[in-house]
Amino acid sequence: MNPYLSINELVSKAISLRMIHPEDEIYARNQIMALLRLTDFSNKNEQKKMRNLDVPELLDELVLFAVQKGIIEDLFDAKEILSSHIMNVFLQRPSEINQNFHRKWEQSPEKATSYFYELSQNSNYIQTKRIAENSHYKITTEYGELDITINLAKPEKDPNEIAKENERKIVSNYPTCLLCIENEGYSGRIGHPARSNHRMIRLELNKEQWYLQYSPYVYYKEHCIILSHEHRNMAINQATFQRLFEFVGKFPHYFIGSNADLPIVGGSILSHDHYQGGNYEFAMAKAKDELTFTLDSFPMIHASTIKWPMSVIRLRSSDVNQMVDACNYILEKWKNYSDPAADIVAYTGETRHNTITPIARMRNNEFEMDLVLRNNRTNKEHPLGIFHPHADVHHIKKENIGLIEVMGLAVLPARLKTELLEVEKYLLDQPNQIQPYHHIWADDIKIRYQNKITPTTVKEIIIQEVGYKFLRVLEDASVFKRTEGQKAFQKFISSL
Repeated sequence: MNPYLSINELVSKAISLRMIHPEDEIYARNQIMALLRLTDFSNKNEQKKMRNLDVPELLDELVLFAVQKGIIEDLFDAKEILSSHIMNVFLQRPSEINQNFHRKWEQSPEKATSYFYELSQNSNYIQTKRIAENSHYKITTEYGELDITINLAKPEKDPNEIAKENERKIVSNYPTCLLCIENEGYSGRIGHPARSNHRMIRLELNKEQWYLQYSPYVYYKEHCIILSHEHRNMAINQATFQRLFEFVGKFPHYFIGSNADLPIVGGSILSHDHYQGGNYEFAMAKAKDELTFTLDSFPMIHASTIKWPMSVIRLRSSDVNQMVDACNYILEKWKNYSDPAADIVAYTGETRHNTITPIARMRNNEFEMDLVLRNNRTNKEHPLGIFHPHADVHHIKKENIGLIEVMGLAVLPARLKTELLEVEKYLLDQPNQIQPYHHIWADDIKIRYQNKITPTTVKEIIIQEVGYKFLRVLEDASVFKRTEGQKAFQKFISSL
């Protein structure tokens, strides 16, 4: 291995990506040398022609060198920390990046976000190489094209590595959580991700300090996270709607939404108030109106339900104040709404069950909000949630249905990558190691696709059937079912 060649190519790459200027070349090289404990520099073996490797590939070479020389341990977190430190050499300070962003925003919001998204990719904060390993496909349904992703971007650690990291784990309450502003530029440690190359954009939303960053493992185009300066629990309230509309007013090419603020129907992080957005149109955004209705107290609002497997109320208006008030009005109505015949109970004692997943966007110069009705109650038949994926779909998707899934993108576990290959073999009557929990599903596919399963068709059949399972997941999460539940849905609409 020739670390000098890798350093030279990485520095040249940073110059070509306009992360640094040519005048910064020697400085950047010396900084990386220090991280790799190199005291001299040799160009003897430098190739005349660049190998045209990407940043992640060059980082992998330098990290491998550091492991081989005993500079760092062969642990995932240790390697991430070194990679992050190396890329931080090429990054400006947060103040400079924010100045660039806001200067570009004054010209065009699209220019500002494109600048920051490109920077987050070039700095390897967005893990482009790992994201490329994900499986992506679309399936056609009566509700439009649903997106399916098998998430392979986050590497799975082997038990030995986990044991080693547990031995070296440092207990610390800093940063307070994975989203807090204290992560910006944080070196990282065993058990907490490296963030030396992490930057956030300062935003004011509803007279509060908020931050914009991109997700390290983007699930869709320009997948961003907007987080509160204050470490506080997720909450859906009137201030939430004000912030969401203010954000799309500032960035009309982006949507923004919030996970629900209750367990089971909420996202994976409920301890820090945050939203997710991006420059992508999900299937739900394309859904057509079904039942249109008026809200007597809000004459400027166009209201409707939409054709979607979950229960959604869509509001549109150019009057942002009426939109905020109407959203809050519906939220408060829903929080206290019960219909035992439809399994909807608002409270058990003082424990609230009803909440909303809101998604805001601009369309045709109007504000648009989708309010997805959620309920997190459980019972003996469905101990993980009455309106949660039911047991017969757990072999495909068992996790919470958060904002991304609600809009029509399935984020499926990495185990399916190998498990579905075994299902293929089973359907082709080849020797296999199919997981027992896939048997009922696979046998049903065999029956329904008699004489149609061949080596050339089997993969497409499985992709379609996984998509149909995800559709079932969304139907399970719906508080008012598309078949027997529509009268109950109309009953709630009438209460508005």
